[in-house]
Amino acid sequence: MTQFQLSAGRPNPLGATFDGEGVNFAVFSQHATRVTLCLCDEKGRETYLIELAEREGHIWHGYISGLRPGQQYGYRVHGPYAPEEGHRFNPHKFLLDPYAKRIAGHPTWNDALYGYEIGHVHGDMSFDTRDSAPYMPRSVVVDPSFTWGRGERLRLDTPWNETILYEAHVKGLTAQRKDIAHAGRFLGMASGQMLDHLTDLGVTAIELLPVQASVDDRFLVDKGLRNYWGYMTYGFFAPEPRYLSNQDISEFQQMVARFHSAGIEVILDVVYNHTAEGDQRGPTLSFRGLDNASYYRLAENKRFYVNDTGCGNALDLDHPFVLRMVMDSLRYWVEVMHVDGFRFDLASTLARTSGGFDRDGPFCRAIRQDPVLNKVKMIAEPWDVGPGGYQLGAFPSPFTEWNDKYRDNVRKYWRGDASITRKLAGNITGSALRFDHDGRPATSSINFITSHDGFTLMDTVSYNHKHNGPNGEDGGDGHDHNFSDNCGQEGPTDDPAILALRAQRRRNMFATLMLSQGTPMILAGDELGNSQMGNNNAYCQDNEVGWVTWDEADPDFLAFCRLMIAFRKASPILRQKRFLHSRKRAVDGKPDVFWRRADGAAMSEEDWRQPDLKFLGVEMRMARGTPAYEPRFGAIFLMFNAGGKTTAFLPETLPGHRWQRVIDTSGQSAAAPRHGRVSVADNSVVAFELRPVSGRPTAGAAKEVRKAMI
Repeated sequence: MTQFQLSAGRPNPLGATFDGEGVNFAVFSQHATRVTLCLCDEKGRETYLIELAEREGHIWHGYISGLRPGQQYGYRVHGPYAPEEGHRFNPHKFLLDPYAKRIAGHPTWNDALYGYEIGHVHGDMSFDTRDSAPYMPRSVVVDPSFTWGRGERLRLDTPWNETILYEAHVKGLTAQRKDIAHAGRFLGMASGQMLDHLTDLGVTAIELLPVQASVDDRFLVDKGLRNYWGYMTYGFFAPEPRYLSNQDISEFQQMVARFHSAGIEVILDVVYNHTAEGDQRGPTLSFRGLDNASYYRLAENKRFYVNDTGCGNALDLDHPFVLRMVMDSLRYWVEVMHVDGFRFDLASTLARTSGGFDRDGPFCRAIRQDPVLNKVKMIAEPWDVGPGGYQLGAFPSPFTEWNDKYRDNVRKYWRGDASITRKLAGNITGSALRFDHDGRPATSSINFITSHDGFTLMDTVSYNHKHNGPNGEDGGDGHDHNFSDNCGQEGPTDDPAILALRAQRRRNMFATLMLSQGTPMILAGDELGNSQMGNNNAYCQDNEVGWVTWDEADPDFLAFCRLMIAFRKASPILRQKRFLHSRKRAVDGKPDVFWRRADGAAMSEEDWRQPDLKFLGVEMRMARGTPAYEPRFGAIFLMFNAGGKTTAFLPETLPGHRWQRVIDTSGQSAAAPRHGRVSVADNSVVAFELRPVSGRPTAGAAKEVRKAMI
């Protein structure tokens, strides 16, 4: 070398670290016999191969003076190629740094990317000597420092009971917005137009589908598709290059800063349960070539992988260096990129040990004790496809959890399924049977009706069956249990009666979401009436199917969504941290929740057992035990009617108080109750608020809701 000088460097931190004068390289491999650092020129050509002679605690390291940010690099790692022992070292394969802060490009699919010879009689037991470098992207040295504005809020801390989540795809949300610069990228996400839309809607946190560098599966590329959702991660520290306009990671930081300036938290959907390398038939891109036996959970026959994820492999978080990588990655996104939390894909896999799911295992323990991570929002997807993988309600605090039972029961109730009303009642009050343990709050349940995975809200009321033909899997992919109802015709229609029913059904479901205890999550585009044309698994649809359509937005439904969110935010009763268990309150002797029939009588056990029960009335107050420094008075009476038109009786009121109708999804006139009786339209949600007779109504809420119905 003529322009650089190599010295020992140090084993920490892992990755490529620029200090102003040069770069320290450190990479973990427990079973390697030799590690070669490959420096590349601006065109990605390998120009220097440097043996890292220093090794400390399985970390290979070296320092090179004179290197600057922008330097491209990778590794070639020597060791045994013995798949039956779990080792798949192959120095002919150019490897990405697991700690790379930026990745230039994406793999170009070629048989040379595989450590074995495809088509060989011995399959993955064979050894391939072709050089993969021409087909591999490069790791890039960066300086991640960023000048946050004076007084910039580096991290928000919105309480869970004040949180409104909005799940969105970076590209899909803005791809069809011709009025937004950098549409489909990080900078477009935080454009003024998007910030205005989200703040007007009432969103407090945006939950982004995976933004870490990911791979398009080869079988998708061969069909002209790509892994649009991004759940095939291979760079846990690097932003996805497609979302960078100028390949500068500061663009992500600029996005976060703009969201924070608008009071919106940024939560990342992260995929630490598996990697893009797949099973024994997959490519060698990074982890497999660096130390397969350490990074992955292997089967008893170490040639094969434990596949509790359904994606071919699972990272071994029992291994201290793999767990360290995950924790280092999470801290990086918090401390350097300033995100406010994470949603963990297939979190049950992360909590697995050799003995199965363990809520007190290494991963959960590490999160709970970490002084950085235990202060940010944590959301678990509480399932995987392995044995005992469904763990809804089992995660410890500070985790909240996606509640798919809530989704299913709300959909079933509003399409008219039998014997579902009692389950809905439990969901409306925070799903206490699942979450009321170990001091967990009532906000632990992330309530949602739709997410990226499944039908949109519009498609839930427009299709009985999935229509996934464009995915190229003969309709075999995606859920078959959608609990949807096309309201009389499959797909688009001009029939005004069907359109009216669909609009009513959407209002009912959205209202139910906002009137339930727990933490609500909205799917981006649902507020606009977005459809995916019946595709309930648009993971590979980087096109108009997967993108949010803005041109055909439903302004009436958007107005209704804004009003429902505003009503929730204004009512402490709807967003409590304490569970409601029909316990008498010391402040007034009234129960904090009381279930009523339409005739006003208390629900009996026999009533709950009726399979055709379609009406549910619930009187809510602040929970017993609410301290004096929080609002304790007032009441809300909610009516959910999935049956025909009926007359319902309101609970008795205190002297000087009355029930004021504030929400009615049918749009009928908010006439004053007569003798405590009210008319409830068929298939509707009605909400009453207890107010002093002299009290002012909430900002014309009932009038505005009726306008949104017209």
